[in-house]
Amino acid sequence: MDYSFLQHYWWFLICLIGGIFAFLLFVQGGQSMLFSLAKDEKERMILVNALGRKWEYTFTTLVTFGGALFASFPLFYSTSFGGAYWVWMAILFCFVLQAVSYEFQSKPGNVFGRNTYRWFLFCNGLLGTFLVGAALATFFTGSDFTVNKGNMTDVLNPVISRWGSEWHGLEALADPRCWLLGLTVFFLARTLACLFFINRLQDATLVSRSRKYLLLNAIPFVVFFLAFVIWTFLAKGYAVDPVTKVVELVQYKYFLNMLEMPIVGIVFLVGVLLVLFGIGKTLLSKEYHSGIWFTGVGTVLTVCMLLLITGFNNTAYYPSSTDLQSSLTIENSSSSEFTLTVMSVVSLFVPFVLGYIIYAWNSLEKKKFDVKDFKDDGHVY
Repeated sequence: MDYSFLQHYWWFLICLIGGIFAFLLFVQGGQSMLFSLAKDEKERMILVNALGRKWEYTFTTLVTFGGALFASFPLFYSTSFGGAYWVWMAILFCFVLQAVSYEFQSKPGNVFGRNTYRWFLFCNGLLGTFLVGAALATFFTGSDFTVNKGNMTDVLNPVISRWGSEWHGLEALADPRCWLLGLTVFFLARTLACLFFINRLQDATLVSRSRKYLLLNAIPFVVFFLAFVIWTFLAKGYAVDPVTKVVELVQYKYFLNMLEMPIVGIVFLVGVLLVLFGIGKTLLSKEYHSGIWFTGVGTVLTVCMLLLITGFNNTAYYPSSTDLQSSLTIENSSSSEFTLTVMSVVSLFVPFVLGYIIYAWNSLEKKKFDVKDFKDDGHVY
């Protein structure tokens, strides 16, 4: 394994984790419908407890995603998390609210009331998903920062990267493409949540209502997704000269990446088709309940491939719109070869961990979820 292989390997792993995280956002999507899909306290309790048995998967995957980025591409971590900190702090705050809400809403002596924590869950579902999408859109649109590695030798001012905007990441909301991807992720999460409820819940009323909400959320999801993808494929991308390492804008760069890496392009199309198949078959057949698995796998594949084209094929994955040559690539921002090698050995255990998670998930999901389940096991959120 040479250095270049290790860099590409870790970018692939990060993209895969990102795809898994996008699928697990169905928890946030469900939380955003606590006061619309559910009409009374009983229904709300069913939704909260069905989602409560899955929220840790999403939270853990988010932490893993951030940790993997920090370990394998530390310059990205210091540049983005140290510069666009208002966006990342807002995302972190939303997810901390989620953790606190699940753990404390049913605790004795809860002085704020159960509904207060449910509104926190709603905020996590609404803002958390949108902000994650908007932040990831900057991988395509660029951000306002500069990098000067020469500052490492400056004892008085050893700051490598500087953020140009005083908004520190919130300026991304001025770009329509960030709104498009933010809304795409938001409606995707709600679509996945509807599919999850249809698959898991035993309450006929909630399942029937989830099918109606599936259509209401799937339509805007598809519209925003297509708008973002078409705009991105037709826009200029940040290409890196493989010899000189000079970064320049190239028309249709991300679309060309799909064509020049046919496996990535094919997997992307397969992912999109799986997403549409899961949604379409669930809408067309009232007896069909397994759409979550087709749409879920499709989500993982689609998001993974979209993230891959931001870093593979001589592309700057975190471009600077202020100074093109400050753009971050998987080559100029990665950890040392020794660090990546050690991490790669450890990563060989990941399939076993995923296998255990799948086994545990299947063991817990042998029958549909009903209100009596969380009363019987004594664990109530």
